[in-house]
Amino acid sequence: MTHRNERTLTVGALARVEGEGALYVRVRGPDVEEVRLDIYEPPRFFEAFLRGRAHTEPPDITARICGICPVAYQMSACQAVEAACGVSVDGALGELRRLLYCGEWIESHALHIYLLHAPDFLGYPGAVELARDHRAAVERGLRLKKAGNALMEFLGGRAIHPVNVRVGGFYRTPAPAELAPLAETLREARDDALATVEWAAGFEFPDFDHGHEFLALSADRYPLERGVVRGGSGRVFPAAEFERHVVEEQVPHSTALHARFTDGGRYLTGPLARYSLNRDRLSPLALEAADRAGLGAECRNPFRSILVRAVEVVYAADEALRLIAGYEPPARPAVPVPPREGTGHGVTEAPRGLLYHRYDLGPDGLIRAARIVPPTSQNQAAIEDDLRRFVAARLHLDDEALTRRCEQAIRNYDPCISCSTHFLDLTVERS
Repeated sequence: MTHRNERTLTVGALARVEGEGALYVRVRGPDVEEVRLDIYEPPRFFEAFLRGRAHTEPPDITARICGICPVAYQMSACQAVEAACGVSVDGALGELRRLLYCGEWIESHALHIYLLHAPDFLGYPGAVELARDHRAAVERGLRLKKAGNALMEFLGGRAIHPVNVRVGGFYRTPAPAELAPLAETLREARDDALATVEWAAGFEFPDFDHGHEFLALSADRYPLERGVVRGGSGRVFPAAEFERHVVEEQVPHSTALHARFTDGGRYLTGPLARYSLNRDRLSPLALEAADRAGLGAECRNPFRSILVRAVEVVYAADEALRLIAGYEPPARPAVPVPPREGTGHGVTEAPRGLLYHRYDLGPDGLIRAARIVPPTSQNQAAIEDDLRRFVAARLHLDDEALTRRCEQAIRNYDPCISCSTHFLDLTVERS
């Protein structure tokens, strides 16, 4: 506290989030004058790395953006390149991609729920301390993450930065008999996921709602790997029109761009948006779990996002089992994707929300330009606005307690900071 009527809260390095970021809050009297989610991690230049590379390379290159959600980057990249080349991947290959995506949702959500966010609700500084008193719960979370990793490793070749994904499909596809052991693992994971929903439903959630418009994919199934973009206000558009509706702007305190609608409105993407716009597309088991947990037709309390993530783990395990049961091997592991000049767009649902890719290809298939818009950079403006209102209602707390609450509030969004810091242009002049 710097003055009786002026308070400055700073967190130099946020804990239990992926990447490097900080929090700055300045309060004068009854007014919250400034809130910043400072993302200071160095830019990573992935769009620049992609220029001049072959159209077959984005799945392998962009997977390195994130070790937690590499499949999301691979799937959005594949869709964008395939769209530019006039190719559609569906049928059994499309279902295998969805199955792989289920594995990523399971492992990423399990990591967030048990190791990053649950300690906040139960009064522990971290997962190690939580495990001392709640060992069975933490072990359940580790089993869930292991199940998701097993699915990614089986279909992707390895759990981190999978190597079996390619433009047009996969390098190798499994025989039905190979999936049987995986199904048993997923049945156990589904039971653990249901127990996770029941466990998380017992947490105490602060009373807080946000008013941002939701933005998520919408399809005939709960959205993962494909769909059209849908907003809570009724706006609907395909991936190819993403940049007509969403613009990004640089702010001084962040190496990630802030996103907003072209009409100026903020929006929120991620589990709350997916659930609220697609609740009726959950599987019966996941829908029943949501009802038992007290989730209604929509959820606007960011603190309850941990509960929505738990429901999505139930769905992902249930959906993976459905896909395995109906699996029929494709005629070939990949369809040909010959290069051609064009622009392609791809949007999928990363665990943290919408992930957009756009590639401009030359006639030789070399990438002339690339654009990647990750969910964390899209959510950053909404996070800051939520923090401003959250702090304003809790100024009666002392600095230590208020800072702790703000850190928990940031973890509601599970920001993947490293994913978002790769927007800058790279210009090289040679003489």
